[in-house]
Amino acid sequence: MKNKNNISELFYHVNSRNSYLKVSAPMVRYSKVQFRTLVKNYNIDLTFTPMILADSFCQNTRARSNEFATTENDSPLIVQFASNNANDFADASKLVYPYADGVDLNCGCPQRWAIKDGYGCALLSKPDIVYDLIRVVKNTSPSDFSISVKIRILDDLKKTISFCQQLENCGVTFLTVHGRTPAQKNCEDINIYGLKTVCESVRVPVVANGGIKTLEDADKLYDITNCNGVMVASGILTNPAMFTGARTTPVGCVKLWMDIKNMYKDKITFQCYHHHLVFMLEKVLSRHQKQVFNHLTTFESVDEYLNTNLLHVQDLDVPSKFNISEFIECEYENEIILKHLSKCRHCGKSVYYCVCNKYDYESNCGSFFKEFVENVDHLDYMNSQLFEEII
Repeated sequence: MKNKNNISELFYHVNSRNSYLKVSAPMVRYSKVQFRTLVKNYNIDLTFTPMILADSFCQNTRARSNEFATTENDSPLIVQFASNNANDFADASKLVYPYADGVDLNCGCPQRWAIKDGYGCALLSKPDIVYDLIRVVKNTSPSDFSISVKIRILDDLKKTISFCQQLENCGVTFLTVHGRTPAQKNCEDINIYGLKTVCESVRVPVVANGGIKTLEDADKLYDITNCNGVMVASGILTNPAMFTGARTTPVGCVKLWMDIKNMYKDKITFQCYHHHLVFMLEKVLSRHQKQVFNHLTTFESVDEYLNTNLLHVQDLDVPSKFNISEFIECEYENEIILKHLSKCRHCGKSVYYCVCNKYDYESNCGSFFKEFVENVDHLDYMNSQLFEEII
């Protein structure tokens, strides 16, 4: 287990200095450990993983290795899960507990597939399910393990406030509130008045999110809403040093990203390395330079281009790289993994938790109980065989 941070104390220490927590948002494909390492060198206080599907994380070895990786210094860290049932969320939280400082339930993803499957914004209209999700994890986790929720503002602000107050009563450590509704596009203005009202309506820390492109934007949002933290997504992708006051990505930041790639050369894909640079250099390279750079296809060609066209600048201001450290080989509890070995063909949930096959209300042949016992015996046998292989 790596060193831990208490997120409640983190909020307290930052807010006691009349400042706010600077947070890097959970971004699909982009909030990987390499990028988290980079931004923590530029005044970021707290980072999130990308959103991870809790059921897949519990059920699939490949999902665990692809979706979550961490290093010794990758802290404070919140792992964000998408889940629509308490068992998956609780078990996923137990799996990452040794390697993270908290978990976050995504109730704000507006994508159609997520809403269709009961994730993200779909949960905003199901407070009873959210209550179960939070309480189960709260009751099975150590008291210093953070449990938070990320939501979007609803069209009816009163419902938003009521939802946040219910989450507070559940015992969440903090809330993140995106200032747009589920139906709004990213280009639309955020509801600053709504964010201010939410902050005034609850006692737990509130992290405000949405529309932040510069340090001045973040400071203004803090001044108006009196929030406890500001979360940034696209603004920090385009300029990882945004919270230092830099208007564009410093050349030293690009050099540090190259150093991180060299340190983690076996743990970073070309797509990850190159895509981040495309964002970072959006306001640095000329239009012609971007046309060339964006079509490079190898690590070598990217590094050569940067060395030739950018890194010849003298006196690069490269941070001390205190966050670059060795990867941790995550070891997950076999007892939890075994619960998720088999999925019910009917509902898709783990057979261990599924109730579909316990009662067949349409059967009147009298043979169902026998079939069920045989299925359970077979599952127990398969689980025991796998457990022997694991140990």
